[in-house]
Amino acid sequence: MSRSRLIDAASRLIRHLESKDHILLLTTSTRSGARAWDIPKTTQLALRIRDHLKQAGKRVTLLDVAKLKIHVCEGNISGKRGNNCGVAEAKLRDHAKNPTGQHRCWASINNKDDQLYKISRELFKSQAVVFFVSVRWGQANSVYQRLFERLSWIENRVSSLGEAPIPQLKKLEAGIVLFGHNWNDKQVLKTQKQNFKWFGWKTPAALSFNWQYTTDADEESPESYLGAVENSGGKIQR
Repeated sequence: MSRSRLIDAASRLIRHLESKDHILLLTTSTRSGARAWDIPKTTQLALRIRDHLKQAGKRVTLLDVAKLKIHVCEGNISGKRGNNCGVAEAKLRDHAKNPTGQHRCWASINNKDDQLYKISRELFKSQAVVFFVSVRWGQANSVYQRLFERLSWIENRVSSLGEAPIPQLKKLEAGIVLFGHNWNDKQVLKTQKQNFKWFGWKTPAALSFNWQYTTDADEESPESYLGAVENSGGKIQR
């Protein structure tokens, strides 16, 4: 995607979000961003979108998932005793962390320092959520993967346990912004949008896009990585 197409895609995303009120932006890159020049490209974009929406009077929350303590998924969907993911007994019994009572995850109960509730609490308030994700080795980065696996109880409650969709999420719109260097971004985008649909979330086209610096999967030169900075995050405009 060229710089101009990137700007067009980001502009469409912003225009769509301007029609919403409660908006959740989730960044997932693991670079610290301690130095201004090293803030991840996806995070740069998310920050600019947040600031723009706030100036427009929208209620928007940005959470850096990489800085939260989110334990790995326990895989209770396919445990020895059968599917035990998202059952009523897995309800997180802490009103401050789970005000809706809808957060049901054994890993949140079994790990007292787990902070997945910080995401679910905001998610249940939101009309739209956008994930900002880097692509590494042809897949969404590990922070995003850990988070999405930990949200499995949302989908499992409907598809396997036969419950009605969680009321707070029935109208949720979801999108993903993917930045990669040289391989497989389009397939990652397709896969994650399908995952959102299985969760029962709406996936308007404007909320998702991918940016990939080159289509040459073997391009790994230092110069190309500098070129990616010049053609993406460093040049994004509102």
